[in-house]
Amino acid sequence: MMENVHLAGEEDDDLYSGYNDYNPTFDTEELDNDVGFQQALRTSHGRRPPMTAKFPGTAVGTRVLGTAFNSRVPMSSSMGRPMTGSVQDGVARPMTAVRAAGYSSAMSRGSTFDPLGQSKGPAPPLESKNEDTPEEKIKILEKKVNDLIEESCIAHVRGDLQLALEKAKDAGRKERTLVRQRDQTGTADHINLDLTYSVLFNLANQYANNDMFPEALNTYQVIVKNKMFTNAGRLKVNMANIYFKQKNYPKAIKFYRMALDQISNTHKDMRIKIMQNIGVVFICMGQYSDAISSFEHIMTESPNIRTGFNLILCYYAIGDRERMKKAFQKLIYVPLGIEDEEKYTPSNDDPHANLVIEAIKNDQLHQMERERKALAEKYIMTAAKLIAPAIEASFAAGFDWCVEMVKSSQYVELANDLEISKAITYLRQKEFNQAVETLKMFEKKDTRVKSAAATNLSFLYFLEKDYDQADRYADLAMMADRYNPAALINKGNTLFVRGDHEKAGEFFKEALRNDSSCTEALYNLGLTYKRLGRLEEALDCFLKLHAILRNNAQVMYQLASLYEVLDDPNQAIQWLMQLISVTPTDAQVLAKLGELYDGEGDKSQAFQYYYESFRYFPSNIDVIEWLGAYYIDTQFCEKAIQYFERATLIQPTQVKWQLMVASCYRRSGNYQKALETYKDIHRKFPENTECLRFLVRLCTDMGLKEVQDYATKLKKVEKMKEIKEQRVKSARDNSARGRREGSASSVGSSSPRSTPPKKANDSGHSSRGPSARGERLSARLRSLPDSNEPYEASSQRDIDASYLDPLGPQLERPKTAAKKRIEEDEFADEELGDDLLPD
Repeated sequence: MMENVHLAGEEDDDLYSGYNDYNPTFDTEELDNDVGFQQALRTSHGRRPPMTAKFPGTAVGTRVLGTAFNSRVPMSSSMGRPMTGSVQDGVARPMTAVRAAGYSSAMSRGSTFDPLGQSKGPAPPLESKNEDTPEEKIKILEKKVNDLIEESCIAHVRGDLQLALEKAKDAGRKERTLVRQRDQTGTADHINLDLTYSVLFNLANQYANNDMFPEALNTYQVIVKNKMFTNAGRLKVNMANIYFKQKNYPKAIKFYRMALDQISNTHKDMRIKIMQNIGVVFICMGQYSDAISSFEHIMTESPNIRTGFNLILCYYAIGDRERMKKAFQKLIYVPLGIEDEEKYTPSNDDPHANLVIEAIKNDQLHQMERERKALAEKYIMTAAKLIAPAIEASFAAGFDWCVEMVKSSQYVELANDLEISKAITYLRQKEFNQAVETLKMFEKKDTRVKSAAATNLSFLYFLEKDYDQADRYADLAMMADRYNPAALINKGNTLFVRGDHEKAGEFFKEALRNDSSCTEALYNLGLTYKRLGRLEEALDCFLKLHAILRNNAQVMYQLASLYEVLDDPNQAIQWLMQLISVTPTDAQVLAKLGELYDGEGDKSQAFQYYYESFRYFPSNIDVIEWLGAYYIDTQFCEKAIQYFERATLIQPTQVKWQLMVASCYRRSGNYQKALETYKDIHRKFPENTECLRFLVRLCTDMGLKEVQDYATKLKKVEKMKEIKEQRVKSARDNSARGRREGSASSVGSSSPRSTPPKKANDSGHSSRGPSARGERLSARLRSLPDSNEPYEASSQRDIDASYLDPLGPQLERPKTAAKKRIEEDEFADEELGDDLLPD
């Protein structure tokens, strides 16, 4: 029995432990420190009267069950609500229901603040997406298609049309692959129609941008015929635009009208634009009546500047004066829908408003307004210039009517511009006095118009070489507007022609400072530097100008000329080659190329360009002379004859060309033809000693009886020339003696000397002029001994040695090899050597 007796100290466990342990929530002694309880007391819940039971036989609130241990255990109410202030799942329930939902500012007992739930440990890893499923594959493919469409559009914006087309084709291929995958997975009902439409529409656009019109039309047709695409009928406008580019105007009108039928009246703007396109197509077809119907409807429903201008063009085409006037009146009263410029004028009262105005003065909206107004003014000015000569008996009366109409509209400032256009029309009709009178009316007008009128007057007087008046009006234009580049250029031009090149260059520089894009000022500045000898600066000006005007022939010629002066013929040839690519039929440029190649010693290239120059302009004496000399130098005298005969037709009074023809016949062995030619020359020029000398020589060699007659005539002519020269010499001596006697200065004992003959350069001609070339050719007639000619054995010695060249002394100048040979080797006998030539 004692085996079942246990002592208290023998075991660790206390038999009576746990009786005093209870939930602290039920400790009434600690209620003063219970935050939830104290908060409940302070709320209206603690001051409410007790509620009656909703169900019979139950009490409101909780029923406390007494135990032997006098413990208090909360029980649920009959409604099943937990006790107010009870703890469930470690979270204290609020002691009142009148409280907002969400996080509680009071933490539950025994818990820490952990809003992110970090005490629970790290979040489980995300599940990896399975890309092998058909749905994921379809989504990835759709994304690739969208990316390709976007890349295609970006390439088009950048101007790479070929790349844009390739991207569009790739998008089309991938979209078809996507459709096949949907069919295979059984999700064909979920086809993305918007994606299909985007692919086809982009592909058609890229075909059209690359001028692949049949492919574009086929693609558009696929879209239009698919009934699943809503509003696809609007794309017929695009198809009509393609037909218009192909100049298939009937088809274009058909599709425009089909598109018009499928667009409701709610889209008024689109309908107006389509009707405007229809009117333009009718103009291209020449059906002006149908075009007028379309434009009149537009001007009634929604008037705009372009349509009004097109309507005036149609009335002008059919010659209806009255309707032209009415259409012009409608045009100048079309509302532009822009704000008044006064809105952008700052006021001094409100600094905040001034800042706002300064911010919006140059924004995109204001720029658009300015562009719209400038476009309207351009159309009105063009329409007025067009109809002014047609609406009245004279163009002046027509301009006056247009000016009156414009003055009564919102475009008052255009009236002065129309007056200046009137003056310019006078100029085009060669009525200079009327133009000057019209422009002089603006001398008392406002600054801008006064400057423009004075500029035109200065230019007119400059063309008439009245440089004083040109300078006066240039000064007037600069006084009215110092920043007018045209006025500064006119002032510089007047100074340039007067020889003040330094000051002219300053005005050209000022014009460039005012307007850096003024090509006229830059060109004139280059010419000024060239005249001043500042060749490097001139070259810099023309190179800058060439960068602006890539295909300007005058600029390229000036560059070639400068390189030639700078002794760089290779660069000059390169620029001239570029020049003939722009103007391939310019005979002067081809002749210049021939001259440069001749200077370089390349005879074949020189002959090619001289010959091309002769083909385009067969009246250039320089070219004819070079070609004739080239054939003589290459021993083809028969071919040289045709060029000298051409020169004879151009200058029939010049004996040298006919002597050259006769000499070519003589050197080629055709003595009979040479004799006939010399006889013909003698009939035309009986006092030409050179012709008589060759007649004497030929008649002697051929044994003709006329030799004595020609020898007698030669002696008489030479005697007369000696007498004439003696008279001239004595007259000069007498005049020199008279000047010496009348002079107050002392006179020396030396005999007077005759005045040397005046050179060709003294009369303003260069040594390369026609007179110098004539003298050079005369030398050819006197100095070409040839051992193969049969008449060298002639025993005739009765030719007088006092031979004088009737064409004057020779001028010294650089010569090419061919010309030197002619001067040393051509057109003379052995017996007429250099000792017969005057010094």
